[in-house]
Amino acid sequence: MPPTSHPSGDAAASTTLWGAARGALNDAAALLRVRLELLGVEAAEHALDVAQALGAAVAAAVLLSLGLGFLAVLLTVLWWDGHRLLALALFATVFLTLGAVALVWARARLRAVRWFAASAAELARDVERLRGGAD
Repeated sequence: MPPTSHPSGDAAASTTLWGAARGALNDAAALLRVRLELLGVEAAEHALDVAQALGAAVAAAVLLSLGLGFLAVLLTVLWWDGHRLLALALFATVFLTLGAVALVWARARLRAVRWFAASAAELARDVERLRGGAD
């Protein structure tokens, strides 16, 4: 007698394989959804932090500029009779130096920002878990 194939056994194995694949896809989709939600929360926090920092920086720059400008005018008027060029050169040097220092500090601060660090760390942990689980 020729060997008979068991279609019900093949169908059960196929159904089990399909169920396992579907479960893995569902888990991956849920994991992706959670990570995207984390990314959205982090993006909102970063946007708020940047907006607050920019607002404070603009206010500080305007107020300090006005204050230094008025101080420079006051001292220039006081020294006008004897040391006009000295007063103007001194204030020009002070303002240019402060501007250069502020520019260097701002560039260093912007380069130091690490965007979405928590999301990157979570994704790295997910990759490690998946690699560990695949072995």
